[in-house]
Amino acid sequence: MKKDQQDYYRDLLTEKIDQLLGEAGKTVSGMTGGNENFPDLSDRASRESDRNFELRIRDRERKLIKKMNEALMRIDTGTFGICEVCGEEISEKRLMVRPVTTLCINCKKTQEEIEKQRGE
Repeated sequence: MKKDQQDYYRDLLTEKIDQLLGEAGKTVSGMTGGNENFPDLSDRASRESDRNFELRIRDRERKLIKKMNEALMRIDTGTFGICEVCGEEISEKRLMVRPVTTLCINCKKTQEEIEKQRGE
């Protein structure tokens, strides 16, 4: 992969990580900032449900940040954009859609077919 492509993906991943961390910070400050006291039990339950949903989203984002950091490490080591199964280059089109991917489209399809057969 060319240096300008690596720089593009490094900037893209870094920007997205910063964005997700900013959202996480807003969530934390929103949960610790106010002393909400809902006298109505249904209002309290609704708020608790909303918070749980938001925390699940943040957990998924935390996992995505981990994958993005791993992708940044692959850029640094020169293995970014190379399929970890077959060793072929991952298409630019696939990397644009999912820059954290470690599999080319053919290996990913094979993996999904095996998972489907196993019932996963």
